[in-house]
Amino acid sequence: MSAWPRLDYTADRPTLDSVHLLLQLLGKLPTRLHPWINHGWHVALRMTPRGPMTRDLPAGERHFTAALDMLDGTIRVVCDTGAESVVPAARRTLAQVHADLSALLRSLGLPAPLHGKPNELPDPVAFADDRRPRAWDPDAAQRLLGAFLCADRQFNVFRSLYRGKSSPSHLFWGSLDLAVTRFSGRTAPEHPGGVPHLPDAVTREAYSHEVISAGFWPGNDAYPHAAFYAYAYPVPPGLAEASVLPAGAFWQADMGEFLLPYQAVRAAPDPGAALQAFLQSTYQAAAERLHWPRGLTLAAASIGRPPA
Repeated sequence: MSAWPRLDYTADRPTLDSVHLLLQLLGKLPTRLHPWINHGWHVALRMTPRGPMTRDLPAGERHFTAALDMLDGTIRVVCDTGAESVVPAARRTLAQVHADLSALLRSLGLPAPLHGKPNELPDPVAFADDRRPRAWDPDAAQRLLGAFLCADRQFNVFRSLYRGKSSPSHLFWGSLDLAVTRFSGRTAPEHPGGVPHLPDAVTREAYSHEVISAGFWPGNDAYPHAAFYAYAYPVPPGLAEASVLPAGAFWQADMGEFLLPYQAVRAAPDPGAALQAFLQSTYQAAAERLHWPRGLTLAAASIGRPPA
């Protein structure tokens, strides 16, 4: 039996929407408290066995983290005093969670810059005003967490095979996707922007340099299925016609990227190998057409010692 859990975007969407909005709320903390790191990496969350977590957040002379615990449906705040506090999040309105998390942070003497609205979503409602009922299916939340963790493991392997500049494997809460990005070191043409509810200046800084990026997301309106993706910026001529692996991968013209359905990976005899084939072949196709420097990739991951 595959360790990669079953996902069903249509059936799981109410819980996915709840997870997405809760991560949007948490994402305001690093956005407003952490110094800007190139390409907006400071706002991204890292995966843990219980769910996505912020990086260490500065609060004057204090330090804390905040995480969505997808196993018990709570938000956990841990600070350098040793205090660990929990805010219930499952089946509560966003306004309720916003109010309780803000009050908790203030009671701990920590900043609570949680004002505003979600990003990259149509018709966003301010967190403090969003009183719509929110679903939480524990099974759906746990399966989504398992899928993110499986993807994160393989993305970390893929990252380890590149000697150039690479992002960590990290989760962007705006679009709810886990991503890993490689860089050539060369600047890129100015990005046109136009991402809904995201300032163009943020998009242009994120794509200030050439990238070949891959990621995983559990589905969206444009493609209502969990999938892995890969793209390049700028998009080189001929990329859409490139032959990539495994057999289930294809070029999605409207989205301008390669897709590999999550189910194709899950059903493969070796899901990790199938995903690595997709990551490696799409990178190779884009790198060749962008004329990236050679000699930046390794043949195999190394554990416990530097690569040969």
